[in-house]
Amino acid sequence: MSKVLASLLACATSVLAASAAHAADQSLSGAVTSRSGQKLEGVTVSAKLEGSTIATSVYTDAAGNYYFPPLPAGKYRVWAQALGFEMSKSAVDLSAERRADFTLQEMTDPERRFRQLPGEMMVAALPEASADDARAKKIFMNNCTGCHSTSYVLQFRFDEAGWSKIIDLMKVVPVTGVYPGPNAKSNQIMERHQKQLAAYLARARGPGESSMKMATRARPTGEAARAVWTLYDLPLNPDAGIGTRYNANDGTDWSLGTTSKMGQLPHDGALGLDGTIYFTCNNPNRGVTIGKVDPVTGAVKYLKADGAKGLAATTHGLARDRAGNLWFDINPGRRALGKLDTATEKITIYQTPESMAPVGGAVTIDVDGKGMIWASTPSGAVRFDPAAEKFTEFKSTIPERNPRGSGATYGAAGDRDGNGWWAQMAMDTVYKGDVAAGKTIEIKMPDVKVDRLFGEDRAFYETVSDLGFNAPLPWSQGPRRMGTDKNADLLWVGNSYGSSWAKINTRTLETTIVPLPDPAMQAYHIAVDSKHNAWGNLWTADRIVKLDPGTNTWTIFDLPVRGTEIRHIALHERDGKLYVVVPVYRTSQMGVMTVRSEGELAALKAKAR
Repeated sequence: MSKVLASLLACATSVLAASAAHAADQSLSGAVTSRSGQKLEGVTVSAKLEGSTIATSVYTDAAGNYYFPPLPAGKYRVWAQALGFEMSKSAVDLSAERRADFTLQEMTDPERRFRQLPGEMMVAALPEASADDARAKKIFMNNCTGCHSTSYVLQFRFDEAGWSKIIDLMKVVPVTGVYPGPNAKSNQIMERHQKQLAAYLARARGPGESSMKMATRARPTGEAARAVWTLYDLPLNPDAGIGTRYNANDGTDWSLGTTSKMGQLPHDGALGLDGTIYFTCNNPNRGVTIGKVDPVTGAVKYLKADGAKGLAATTHGLARDRAGNLWFDINPGRRALGKLDTATEKITIYQTPESMAPVGGAVTIDVDGKGMIWASTPSGAVRFDPAAEKFTEFKSTIPERNPRGSGATYGAAGDRDGNGWWAQMAMDTVYKGDVAAGKTIEIKMPDVKVDRLFGEDRAFYETVSDLGFNAPLPWSQGPRRMGTDKNADLLWVGNSYGSSWAKINTRTLETTIVPLPDPAMQAYHIAVDSKHNAWGNLWTADRIVKLDPGTNTWTIFDLPVRGTEIRHIALHERDGKLYVVVPVYRTSQMGVMTVRSEGELAALKAKAR
């Protein structure tokens, strides 16, 4: 090939590349107002390319304007919505137009307006002025959220007999959500309070006038309004018998309420070092052990390890080490620790010795500051040395099976000193596995203050013998999943039933209970960034929260879809930017959130002008 021809080809290639980059660098902006002409701040605006499985969402600013990050050229469906308003839709071809304005109309149908609400707003509206109502509300929050979020059950209306029939079923259903058969033992707490709870729910969500008091909620402002969400649709689990490939109710239209979880795939999620999205799947299926999503195209690929009876080995917890390997629990027959080499896509399985407990419980995986892997077991936790391929076991001081109920482990984490941490959710206890001393240290969570509501029932509760993940005592904190600050001596624990986080000094063991911004919020998992900010997902709300411990200030970020039921949160910091990764559990999506700086947003505004 001549030098001239090569030069021409290089020039043509450069022009084509520049042209392609320009074509992909399209802006989309607009304004959102009410019918009266009021500029609406904090409105969620979403865009999805025709034929794509990727949706991008942003929020309007104080002037009612929104600005998307650069989007690939093409035809888009664009929609805007806010609580109390009907969704407004548009179609935009970014090759011809770059703007879409919306006028939102107030919603008049009270039931559609109610179904729009996220779970914690529904719970906040439940009556609690009298001691009887406050007691019923606490029982509902603690015992009716083990299998589903509050929004799923409260979106329906039944009379007292109907609610009682539902309780008849749910008082025997364990945390798995699977009906165990007619001979299953009833939840003692639900059975004791069934009549009062059914009457309470009928007054709130029955056929007559509701006793619920709906409050308004401020829409996102400031940092929360600079968030950008990218949601990737995942196909439904084909083994669940679902006919559609994707969830028909994907949370996009809030007025449709919270979808059934049947068929969802993701449980935990993380970003690879190259930005690829990974997720675990704990529902039985034939093809998915680990899923991966191309962040540019949205294409989904399944990686499989063989399990029992021709099924794929299922997975639950997930964490990434410094080299980019992913670690997870895996169930090929006896639950074990798994490793995915993301470069080769090879899955390696490590079994604990027969003398040790298998990996298990509600498994959480973490990598400590020394590079060791921590995983929960039913009776405590194990530490795995990847270089020596050796396990060390630490046991809880309260046995897995004890007279009060389940002592199984829920969350686990490793601190920067190389020690491990785990929680017995039903026993309200957090443990430290002190590696140097080779011993277990117990930390008991303080009771939630509810004595005025349950003082007369104390004798009964002392006899309850089936405490578990979804059968807690009324004063349980419910320590669930946790995360450590790898740059400080702090462990953060999500207290699901205490509507709080526990902050524990990993060296002194000093424990502080930190209330969440709203008592209707229920914590699940926590991750900590390099600036010491603690990030948490909320079990029954379509929001995530960030706490700056230096200023003790919270920032609340709304998700763009409804009925999310997020069970895990992971962080990835790259090139000065923080990526927050959540599996959007019920709607079968993976979500990635970033927050734009004021400068980045100003540049987009200038370009739009």
